[in-house]
Amino acid sequence: MSPYRHLASQKFWRLYYLNIFDNISLISADLIDEASITDAIEVSQPDEVYHLAAQSFIGASFKQPISTGEITGLGVNRVLEALRRKRNSAKFYQASTSEMYGSRTGILNEDAPFQPVSPYAAAKLYGYWITKIYRETYGVFACNGILFNHESPLRGLEFVTRKISNAVAKIKLGLEKELKLGNLEAKKDWGYAPEYVEAMWLMLQQDEPDDYVIATNERHSVKEFVEMAFATVSLDWKKYVSVDPKFLRPSDTTELHGDYSKAKQKLGWEARVRFSELVRIMVEEDLKNWRRWQNGEKFPWDAPNYPSEDRIVSRMAIPDSKKT
Repeated sequence: MSPYRHLASQKFWRLYYLNIFDNISLISADLIDEASITDAIEVSQPDEVYHLAAQSFIGASFKQPISTGEITGLGVNRVLEALRRKRNSAKFYQASTSEMYGSRTGILNEDAPFQPVSPYAAAKLYGYWITKIYRETYGVFACNGILFNHESPLRGLEFVTRKISNAVAKIKLGLEKELKLGNLEAKKDWGYAPEYVEAMWLMLQQDEPDDYVIATNERHSVKEFVEMAFATVSLDWKKYVSVDPKFLRPSDTTELHGDYSKAKQKLGWEARVRFSELVRIMVEEDLKNWRRWQNGEKFPWDAPNYPSEDRIVSRMAIPDSKKT
């Protein structure tokens, strides 16, 4: 069963795309409404709870810091408290994030100190600690998965990897002429989302709850992603890519590099899809889907309905020091 937020227009296209919508029962719930969360737990009587819901776009957290804290931070607390009050013995997984490390450098593991640099990361850090508190104080089987960036063709278009793969496909097909990005030098540890979901599941199959870093032990820059994406379709990225200050963040992580040794030792988990294959998978899937769209096919997909970023106006101020 899967809780969902009841909206006038629902976004279930990923479930249809994966052909699993008919196998899932939906329960209306909202992370700012504890009563609806309690109802969802009563109705579903879960054995395992995977808490993945959040306001998860870092750029938006600077524009909406209060709601980000309410949803991404306190939302975790509401779910845990509902489980405790209903005396539900479900195992709980909290989707923590490498963004909690912020400006830390070097290879980062479970013992590395946190230093968040965005409202999103700060909210996630609250969720991380409240999960540990409920585990240690109330005996909840609760795990934090400190996942580094995990990507797939189902990634939202507001995220840089999918923004790149989608734009590359459109440029190759003559549907777009340029790609505007922010910080090309930022380095991330990018992995393949389906493998990371497997790691989430493995955490809740253990005898004792614990926290785990899930990563690839590799780091690559946004520029490297761009270069490889354009190379996948035999194009020179320099002819199409420009830096637009609008896409720079007031504060940003510049280098994140994870160490998943603990997950490998205790869970038997290891990343298999590496950076170059990940980029190829994403570009080829977007290219295939745009060709299907050109041929008049109708299928569940997000890209044709996504608004042009040129039409999005922001009041978020970027310090002059970030524009150089």
